[in-house]
Amino acid sequence: MQEKKAFIGIDIDKENIDVAEHHSGQQWQFANTEEGIAQAVTCVEALSPVLVVMEATGGIEWPLAAALAVAGIPLAVVNPRQVRDFAKATGRLAKTDSIDARVLAHFACAVQPTPRSLPDIKTQELTAILTRRHQVIEMITAESNRLRSTRVKAVRERIQAHILWLKGDLANINAELGQTIRQSPVWREKDDLLKSVPAVGPVLSTTLLAHLPELGTLNRRQISALVGVAPFNRDSGTLRGKRTIWGGRATVRSALYMSTLVATRYNPVIRDFYQRLRAAGKAKKVALTACMRKLLIILNAILKHRTPWHYPDPEISKISQNIYVLA
Repeated sequence: MQEKKAFIGIDIDKENIDVAEHHSGQQWQFANTEEGIAQAVTCVEALSPVLVVMEATGGIEWPLAAALAVAGIPLAVVNPRQVRDFAKATGRLAKTDSIDARVLAHFACAVQPTPRSLPDIKTQELTAILTRRHQVIEMITAESNRLRSTRVKAVRERIQAHILWLKGDLANINAELGQTIRQSPVWREKDDLLKSVPAVGPVLSTTLLAHLPELGTLNRRQISALVGVAPFNRDSGTLRGKRTIWGGRATVRSALYMSTLVATRYNPVIRDFYQRLRAAGKAKKVALTACMRKLLIILNAILKHRTPWHYPDPEISKISQNIYVLA
């Protein structure tokens, strides 16, 4: 009989690494240390897996994922929500590390997500800096809200001092982001191309470089679905529901949303498109979502062809004619 192919799931936390193989049901546990990572990689290598699946855990998975990638093991790092939905669909409601590893192994076998190469060290560094920038902005917002609700002078002075320090830290982070991008010839070129588009500033450009490395390599439908700005049908039988966006990369979508708001005023292509949709009776949110998708597709085309923004542009005109919104 032909030997079954190995599909492996790995659940990782700060303390442990749980490894499970789907067909045999075998499981192993290692400490999440340098030695434990090496042992886990050796264990996985011995199984010659078709695919290894891990969840994205906010950076905890990076050392192990990098070690697996160096060993040439096909690896997919997936969205935890997808795995949890899969677990519910298969009746696995309990949640422990060992169960999660088995669910990931089953997910690897049943769904077989496409293995993707990990970001290089510089991209991981940029992502970490950008993540910290978001955290600092959230802290400034939280402290500003506390300041408005506090009447005690001594407390207000402490909050104001903290806000001042956070704003200084934010300025340093912004400078570090800019310096990191300018030091890389590839990123510098992409940054210049992206920022040639009206309404695209350093925040969106940096976010795209860090969180959407696929930009410029996919077609318009793929990139829209990846970010989460492609409308999905909600139809069943005679019911015809509204098209809605779902999933995707929330960090990219948030930055894209803010730039699109500006673009509806200052970017001639996006502004005209938005006004046509509103004149046709589309709701503001629907029109704005369509503009987000349009701006993303334009940026994708600019990086794909390595051509800065030029208006009017035949390529952009062609894109403009092909974009539509389902309401």
